[in-house]
Amino acid sequence: MNVTRRNFVAASGVAGAAVLLAGCGSSNSASSSSDGTASYKIGVVQLTEHSALDATNAGFVEAVNASGLSVTIDQQNAQNDQSACQTIASKFVGDGVDLIYAIATPAAQAAAAATSDIPIVGSAITDYAASGLVKDNDKPGTNVTGASDLTPVAEQLQMMQKVLPDVKKVGLLYCSAESNSDIQIASAKEELDALGIAYDEYAVSSSNEIQSVVESAVGKVDALYAPTDNTIAAGAAQVGQICKENKIPFVTGEEGMCNAGGLFTLSINYTDLGKLAGEMAVKILKGEAKPADMAIEHLSTSELVVVKNEEMVAAIGVDLSALDA
Repeated sequence: MNVTRRNFVAASGVAGAAVLLAGCGSSNSASSSSDGTASYKIGVVQLTEHSALDATNAGFVEAVNASGLSVTIDQQNAQNDQSACQTIASKFVGDGVDLIYAIATPAAQAAAAATSDIPIVGSAITDYAASGLVKDNDKPGTNVTGASDLTPVAEQLQMMQKVLPDVKKVGLLYCSAESNSDIQIASAKEELDALGIAYDEYAVSSSNEIQSVVESAVGKVDALYAPTDNTIAAGAAQVGQICKENKIPFVTGEEGMCNAGGLFTLSINYTDLGKLAGEMAVKILKGEAKPADMAIEHLSTSELVVVKNEEMVAAIGVDLSALDA
């Protein structure tokens, strides 16, 4: 795997046992520890396990730890089951947590459906307003706020055309059950139209369909593109194996997907995204801000990561030296 950096401004991007951390300022009353300091509970609901979501979880925990507050974090993973997200969210409400950290859109939607009182901070969500989580991304007006992983879709596809100029048709691979993917696929179509590149959609409804859907694209497209889609991310190695066997370039929406089976990407840093969400949570717990008034945050950085999967580069036999320019 090879990583370089390129100037770009992104504006609008742990699993494990309970961790001792802390906060205040939710609708629930905090308990006190033995030394008299306030102690608070955060419930974390993560949609599924893959590197990007794991990273945003780790970044969140790091930011809360760094705050010096005393919080207990209850980590729960829904294993890509939306009904499990609902069960976990209901459990957190019953437990009287002081804040819910929801990683990925279905997790945040489940949390928002479970409570309108407990503050919810989201992450790895592309568009909060379009997903029905807030009234407006600049002024949420609900108990939900968070950090957006808005992906540089247009720039990724422009990069694809630059390094793979012979690509005439792209297969757009995504999960139809993820609203974030719908938003990104719409952006991808718009950009491909502008670039004069044809495309076909290859949508799955669950991970069980990935192999058959990807195999159906063989011989019909010159490359595959997948945005930051949780289902495809979890199955990126499977997609990559089929692409390797058939020498199909697989351009991904983020670094973890690329490392698992993609060819290259231009990616945000999901650990930093989690830290941003964690900083927002700390403000809420300290009583310094309320979700309803906190605009959705985006990573603002001059460096997005350019990632190349050297194993896939060698297997497919392409020259990606233009990425280093």
